[in-house]
Amino acid sequence: MATPEGTLTWEPADRHPDLLAAPVAAALAQVPGAQVAPIDPTLADTAAFCEAYDSDPAHSANCVVVAGKRGGEVRRAAVLVLATDRADINGVVRRHLDVRKISFAPMDEAVELTGMEYGGITPVGLPADWPVLVDEGVVAAGRVVIGSGIRASKLLIAAADLAGLPTAETVALALPR
Repeated sequence: MATPEGTLTWEPADRHPDLLAAPVAAALAQVPGAQVAPIDPTLADTAAFCEAYDSDPAHSANCVVVAGKRGGEVRRAAVLVLATDRADINGVVRRHLDVRKISFAPMDEAVELTGMEYGGITPVGLPADWPVLVDEGVVAAGRVVIGSGIRASKLLIAAADLAGLPTAETVALALPR
């Protein structure tokens, strides 16, 4: 049976800043129990990662950056949902941000604003004014694997620590299966 850890060897993230994007390394105090493991960057996408490293997709969470406008103001947020689920971006997230229209942030914009690699964006170390919407399924999962800010590693973290990030809110985001 697959576990969140899979076949990887995990070590305390604060001992390996070389395996983290700079904003993630700077924010590790917010998630003191985070662990990191190096991976093949060509296997960073969730499905490939879970298969290659025997990591349970029910304990793998994806982070996407969304943006919408209201009155000329751009409102951005990070959305974290389990790999086994899809977030209700056009319903719950759009209403939560109080915007008329919402979309995934363009790749180059997400990379520039976060200081992280596309495919490695994570809620740890995001801009301080961005809400981090954490699906309640992520919190219920216990420990989860998330991005590290780069494609060459992953973080293993207690989902409660993600829900405890300064701008995090736990919300029912997943679409019904």
